[in-house]
Amino acid sequence: MKWKLLFVLWMAVAVSAQAQAPQADADAKYATELLKAGTQAPDFRMKTLDGKNFRFAKQTKGKYVLLDFWASWCPDCRKDIPNVQRMYEKFCPQGVEFIGVSMDTDRDKWKDAVEKYGIRYTQVSELVKFHDTQIASLYGVKWIPSMYLIDPQGKVVLATVMADKMERTLTELFAPKGKTFGTQESVSIDGAKGRLAAIIQKPVLQQGEQCPMVVLCHGFGGRKEGPLFEVIADSLANHGIASIRFDFNGHGESEGDFQQMTVPNEIEDARKVIEYVSDLRYVKSIAIAGHSQGGVVAAMTAGELGSEDIAAVALLAPAAVLRDDAIRGTVMGIPQQGDPADPPEYIDLWGKKLGRDYILTAQRLPIYRTAVRYHGPALIVHGTADRVVPYTYGERFNDIWAGSEYVELDGFDHGFSQNVYRACDIVSSWFIKTLQGR
Repeated sequence: MKWKLLFVLWMAVAVSAQAQAPQADADAKYATELLKAGTQAPDFRMKTLDGKNFRFAKQTKGKYVLLDFWASWCPDCRKDIPNVQRMYEKFCPQGVEFIGVSMDTDRDKWKDAVEKYGIRYTQVSELVKFHDTQIASLYGVKWIPSMYLIDPQGKVVLATVMADKMERTLTELFAPKGKTFGTQESVSIDGAKGRLAAIIQKPVLQQGEQCPMVVLCHGFGGRKEGPLFEVIADSLANHGIASIRFDFNGHGESEGDFQQMTVPNEIEDARKVIEYVSDLRYVKSIAIAGHSQGGVVAAMTAGELGSEDIAAVALLAPAAVLRDDAIRGTVMGIPQQGDPADPPEYIDLWGKKLGRDYILTAQRLPIYRTAVRYHGPALIVHGTADRVVPYTYGERFNDIWAGSEYVELDGFDHGFSQNVYRACDIVSSWFIKTLQGR
């Protein structure tokens, strides 16, 4: 029973956003009275910060509109301003009108906050107490910050108190439909336990032109397909960087038996992939990224090869917890009966067999001791609500790698399901800056 429960934890450490059980988000508590999707957005009149008349229906007709309800005195609103600013910078050029609806009563404090944070989009307010405002009554706003996305026909697309949910919705709404950047090629590579199925995606290159290559390593039980790496690969190709994503042995379309899979032979798989792409004439340099267990593989592979061969490393929720859990024989910190030093030959669950070698090699895996030998540029992205791999494991990679960058996403789970595009954008933007120098 103990090892079956332990296996549940390991099966959870996968590339998909379902790696962590979904939890009720803040909308379930604070957005209950906001207007529902499909509702016609009420018209309203108000004054702008500089005293001009503003009529919502007239001045936003035929546009997508983001209404941001906030106040300078609201700590959560001030914390959210960088998120709204980021959305403004990205989606205003695509035609989204941003309107800040302030619940301030003091014009000077309102103006000071707008200037302090560099807010450039239109600001309006009634300059009366929050719960006395007509706009709060019209739109069912009982909590700030709250946001609405309204379509060109004036109907509510989304009402939420969560900036991450709004950004995810906007990203999906304005994503190029059915478009893949660059070109894709399916290849087969010799791995530790047979042939590995892989997809190379690269930008369109001129004769003799070279570009960086990023090796993408999925998590335990995952595969090369899925939004996390597909979005990153698209973004990289759109900025002149190639990538290769592949199925580890015993996963997806690759050969091998899942029961024989271990972290050490996944490292061997990663090294074989690196050897393969290093022989491609158009590859100028090689970087590596990994999610969850793939993050452990990426970190250890970089440590083994060094910064001479690996130009940059990005880890998403790296699952270094797998070693500690194997040693303790625990699930989520809860002790289980039995001897962790003597696991069975395999655990049969959900149609897959987790082999004894996986457990025993995990117990002695020198994750940080190997990773520390890498001295190049590194990025670690981790969510504070990750219950599969606590974010302290990501922090430790940041501690051992001098000069590494650590991005902590507040409230994000193991699969970054709150807004997977945010995690993708952080990683791809970092690679573009690091590998292309821009």
